[in-house]
Formats: sequence, C-alpha cells, structure tokens
Amino acid sequence: MRLLVYNICYATGTGPAFHLPVPGAGYLRSNRKVLTGITEFLRAEGPDIVGLIEVDTGSIRTGMLNQAEHIARELGHYSTFQCKYGADSINQFMPIVRKQGNAFLSSPSVHGERFHYFDTGIKRLIIELELSDVCVFLVHLSLKFRQRQYQLRSLHDLILQSTKPVIVAGDFNTFWGTHEIYLFMRAAGLRSANTAGLPSFPARVPRIELDFILVSEGIEVTDFRVPDVRFSDHRPLVCDFRVRADSSERPTTAAADSAASAA
Repeated sequence: MRLLVYNICYATGTGPAFHLPVPGAGYLRSNRKVLTGITEFLRAEGPDIVGLIEVDTGSIRTGMLNQAEHIARELGHYSTFQCKYGADSINQFMPIVRKQGNAFLSSPSVHGERFHYFDTGIKRLIIELELSDVCVFLVHLSLKFRQRQYQLRSLHDLILQSTKPVIVAGDFNTFWGTHEIYLFMRAAGLRSANTAGLPSFPARVPRIELDFILVSEGIEVTDFRVPDVRFSDHRPLVCDFRVRADSSERPTTAAADSAASAA
C-alpha cells in the first residue's frame, strides 16, 4: 500500500507573491492552479491513502470549494475531514479559519473513522482511519514545545488502545526533528519510516524534518521518499508499506498489562 502525507497550506501557493500586498496575504486567497497541481501530483503517485494537512473545507477563500472533497472526487477516493480546532474553540466562529482542517482520502475499504481531540493546544484534531488491517492516525501538532509534549502523551495513550498495527502521520512541528519525539516513539513502539532523516521544510530548500510517518511493529516499509514538489511550503512524504500477515492484531494496553501481571 502507498501512504502519502502532505501539508498543502490550503493550496495558497508559495513564493514572493504569497506576501503581496502585505506579509502573509496569501493565506486569504486560494489558487486553483495550485490545487490542480496538487491534485495531478497525487494522481500520478497513485496513493491508496492520502493524509492532507491544512486543507480548506469550503470557506470564502476557496469560493466555498471543499478542497478535500474536490481532490477525492478527482481521484475517485473516499474522503473524511474535520475542522482542526476544538468544538469550544473561538476559531469555530471565525470566517475562513473555521473551515481550516485536516483530511484523509482513501481508496481501500474503510472500516471506521473517529475524530479525537487533544485537550491542549490550538490545533487539536486527531483523525483515526481504520482499514481492514491497520489504523492510521493523522495529526498536526502545536507550534509550542510544551504543548507538543502534552499532545504526544495523549497520542501515546490513544495509540496503545488500538488492536491493529498503527501508523501515525502528519505535521509534528518538531524543530529538533526525530530527537524531539524519540522517547514518544520508544514508549509507543513506533519507528520512523524516514530512516535517512530527510527534511521536508521549507519546500524550496528543505532543512528541517517537520513531517513524519511513524509505523508500529507488524508494518514493513518497502520504500520512502520526499519528492521535490513545491506547491506548498512543505514537501510531501510518500511511504510504501505492507502489513505482515501475522500482525493483523496487537494487544491493547489492558491485554499487555494482564500479560505482564501473569508473567
């Protein structure tokens, strides 16, 4: 199977024009040419699962176009999406911002989808996509170090509840790269698919490893790439993997604790 994770920055584009007429003005306008480029790139890669970070789900910025649904329709995929802010967040009442979310697009049969929320940080959404033999979590962690650590603790507890092999992917905002999430990965039984530590940000000349695909035991990574694609300020991650036949289930936290007690 192929998983592609991409922070598309709401298809607003990059470069000097993004900051005209004032710095950051590009956030207020979407670019259909950029969205088309992203869609065609995804089509060429042929992913089974797409995790999109920073997707506009239908604000005035895009002319009420839901980018997740649009791309999914073009690819013939199933889509699930949600606003990335908590239900009680003031951002839910702000134009444009309330339509900023994350999304999964998927071609395999989907067994379930669940939306979880961190109890700290501004960006709180966790999307869990359950397929026949794997659960995939999509996150966009806080820009603040302390809040990221609280979020990683919550994510750890959530992952351990899964009875299937797990993939955790998204924009972790880890300015120290893998070093910052080393203990989290060890505790959750995860490893990075990006064994070479390839950076993904900024797209023009990547220097920082902000985006991750982490996999649990039972998942064999057969290929990993960070393509030179510059439709966003991030580059996408492409991971080919397979789930081993003998790893369709793994013990939950309760089962693991029971086994440890018996021993």
